Amino acid sequence: MQMTDSQRIEAPREKVWEALNDPDVLKASIPGCEELTKHSDTEMEAKVKLKVGPVKATFGGKVTLNDLDPPNGYTIDGEGSGGVAGFARGGAKVRLEEDGPDATILHYEVDAKVGGKLAQLGARLIDSTAKRLAGEFFTAFAEQVAPTAPADEEIEEVTETKKGWLGGLFGGKKNEEAAEETAG
Repeated sequence: MQMTDSQRIEAPREKVWEALNDPDVLKASIPGCEELTKHSDTEMEAKVKLKVGPVKATFGGKVTLNDLDPPNGYTIDGEGSGGVAGFARGGAKVRLEEDGPDATILHYEVDAKVGGKLAQLGARLIDSTAKRLAGEFFTAFAEQVAPTAPADEEIEEVTETKKGWLGGLFGGKKNEEAAEETAG
């Protein structure tokens, strides 16, 4: 299975890099992640519970980070086993690109192989599940790195300003007061 994509994250590249190396952020972002232990700057171990089609299993896996180039990217090599459900092994190249001072584009290329019951499910199901899980990861990761709450508050403030301006333009008490001041 191969997958290539890019995601825009509303945070500076250094902050995204730090988050990609923070086990707490990763644990909160990885769908089904029950445990994530960082053994060193380049080695992590995880326990993830997933359902792929009819196969539900808990996978234990190890990940090694190679070709570290802070804050530009790295290569991930990993393998995991889900017992009778099967195994997965592969890697990913992750590259961070600045998109202005407050945004980063995260590019990734994944190449993975699955075996056991997982391989019997078929490439289409595995590919669609992988894309769904990647989408869930990036949604959660972006929320961890750049929470959207302040942006929502700014939108509400702008909306209130427009309401006041529109109210003044199309009538209401403020418009009447302005007319009286102009006349007087």
